[in-house]
This record gives sequence, structure tokens and C-alpha cells, in this order.
Amino acid sequence: MTAPAETDPARVVRAFLADLERLDVDAACARLHPDVVYENVSLPPARGRDATRRVLGLLTSRATGFRAENHRVVADGPVVLTERTDTIEIGRLRTSFWVCGTFEVHDGVITLWPDYFDWAAVTGALLAGTGRALVSLVSGRR
Repeated sequence: MTAPAETDPARVVRAFLADLERLDVDAACARLHPDVVYENVSLPPARGRDATRRVLGLLTSRATGFRAENHRVVADGPVVLTERTDTIEIGRLRTSFWVCGTFEVHDGVITLWPDYFDWAAVTGALLAGTGRALVSLVSGRR
């Protein structure tokens, strides 16, 4: 697996999130260092590209869509901060929630990626999304 030629940290992160939006885990993982640490803060971290691939594979094995709407992307040297709304679609279920991510990018690859979010907000978004999916199912809409 070869890392893409892009080395600008903010561009690497934007391209990584775009790979995830296409549900292209292989392309996304090509932008990760072999020893990357990925963590949804408060959950155990995934250590290494293979472990991160497994976590991302859980998303893409069920998801029919993913969107990362960046509200702010700020870079300071190798550190890139993102404030975004992530939307995950699984069939009729669509849920959106706020995420703040910190990425460290060295030599064009992501070496560290913790994401921070509010579990109460995620749970509320999941419940609301489930309610909308059930209503659309009962009403026969897509």
C-alpha cells in the first residue's frame, strides 16, 4: 500500500474524509501510517492500520452512505482540527451528529486520529433517525 503523493496536512485530511464518503476503505487506509492510532474518544483506540481498517470496515459493511460536512478545518503544522457533522446512512436509517476530530499528518500520512463527540447527542440522533426510518417504512416512502 503506497501513500498518496499529497503532503499538505489539511489536504490529506480532506482527501481522507472524501475517501470515507465514497465508502472506499482501501483508499482511506492508504492515507494512514502503519502505526496510526485511531480513537473515538471514550472507546478503546484502534492501534495500527489493520485495526483501523477493521473499525472502518464495520462502518462500510453496513452503511449505504456517509458524509462528513466540514464546518471548520484548521491546520497548524502537522496538526489538523476538524469541526464537522457526520451523517451515516444504513438503509432507511439516517443519523447526523457533531464531531470534532484532531489529525496529525506526517510525510503525507495520518499518524493520529482521535474523534470527539457527545454520546448523548449521538444517542438522540440515532433515536430520531430510527423514528424517521420507521415512519417512512410504515408510510411506504423511501
